[in-house]
Amino acid sequence: MPYSLPKIQKIAFTLVTIVFGVFILYVGDFIFVPLLWGTFFSFLLYPITNWLESKRIPRAVAIWVTIVVMAALVGLIFYLLINQVLQLILEVPNLKVAFQEKISRYLADFSEIFGISSETANGGQFLTFERINSGLLETGKSLVLIGIIPLYIFLLLYYKDFFIEFLKRISGARFESVQFWVNDSGEVIKSYIVGMIFVTFIVSCMAGLLFYSIGVKFYLLFAVFIAVMNLIPYVGVLISSFLVVFYVLLTTDSVFYPLFTLFMLWVMQGVENNIITPFVVGTKVKVNALAVVLAILAGGALWGVSGMILFIPMVGVLKITLDRIPGLAPYGYLLGDNVPVFERRENFWKIILRKLGKKQKDK
Repeated sequence: MPYSLPKIQKIAFTLVTIVFGVFILYVGDFIFVPLLWGTFFSFLLYPITNWLESKRIPRAVAIWVTIVVMAALVGLIFYLLINQVLQLILEVPNLKVAFQEKISRYLADFSEIFGISSETANGGQFLTFERINSGLLETGKSLVLIGIIPLYIFLLLYYKDFFIEFLKRISGARFESVQFWVNDSGEVIKSYIVGMIFVTFIVSCMAGLLFYSIGVKFYLLFAVFIAVMNLIPYVGVLISSFLVVFYVLLTTDSVFYPLFTLFMLWVMQGVENNIITPFVVGTKVKVNALAVVLAILAGGALWGVSGMILFIPMVGVLKITLDRIPGLAPYGYLLGDNVPVFERRENFWKIILRKLGKKQKDK
C-alpha cells in the first residue's frame, strides 16, 4: 500500500512551496520580468514571423525584420514625445515655485476657516531630491530591462521547434492536451495584448483632444501617459488622474480647469471600462474583478508597474491551467468571472431589463 502524507503535511509543503516560489520571483525580477515580457510579445509576433517564413524568408531574418519594425514604431512614438518631456523637465523649477505658492495660499485659507496652523498642515516637502534620484535610478533599470526584451523575443521565436520537442518529450502521451493548453494560453495573451494596444490608442486620442481643448501645454505627453497608465486596471487611472489634475492646477489660475479635467477623465474611464474595453478586448481573460485586484497588488509588490500589467494575463493563464486539472478545477472556478449573485429581492435594474425584454418579445 503506497504511503500517503497526512493532510496537514501536504498543506505545509504547499505553503512552503508557494512562499519559496514568491521569494524566487521577488529576488529574480531582473531575469523574470524581461523574460515574461519577451514571452508575451513572442506570442503576439508569432503570426507575423510565421507568415514571413511561409514566403520563404529565413526564420532569423523574419524575426529580426519583425522586431526592427516593432522597435521603429515604438521609437517613433518616443521621438514624438521626447521634445515635450525635455520641455517639461525644464519647467520643473517653475512648477515647484507655483506649487509652493499655491500650497501656502491654500493652507492659509484652511487656517482661517478651520483654525489649523500652516506649520501643522504643511505638506509641500514630499518632492525631495532623494525621491527624484531614486526614480531616475529605477528608470535606468527599466531601460536596461527593455533592451533585453528584443533578445528574448528573438531566441524564443527562433527556438520554437526546440521548445515543442521538449514538450513532446516531457509530456509523452499527454502532449495533445499540453498543446491545447499552450494554444489557449497563447490566445489569451495575444488577445489581451492586441486589445490593450487598441484601447491605449483610443484612450490616448480621447485624452489628447481633451487636453488640447482646455489648453494643456504638453497635451500629447499627458495623453500618452493617461493611456499607458490605463493599462493598470483600477489603480492606473487613480495615479494618472491625480498627476495630470495636479499639473493643471499648477498651470491655471482657476479651480474650474482641474475640476473639469478630473470630471472628464472619469467620464472617459467609464466609457473605456464599459464600452471600449469589452468591445475591443472581449472576454478572453475571463477573470473576476476580485482576482484582478489581487493580481495587481501582488504584481505591484513583486515587480512594480510591470507586475501590475503582467499578472493580469498570468492569472488568466493560471485559470486555464487550473480548469484542466480535475482536482484543482474548483480553484479555477474561484478565479473565473461566472459569479452567481443571489439577492433576497429582485433589484430595480433587473426589473427594468426584464420589462424591456418583455416589451421586445411582445412586439
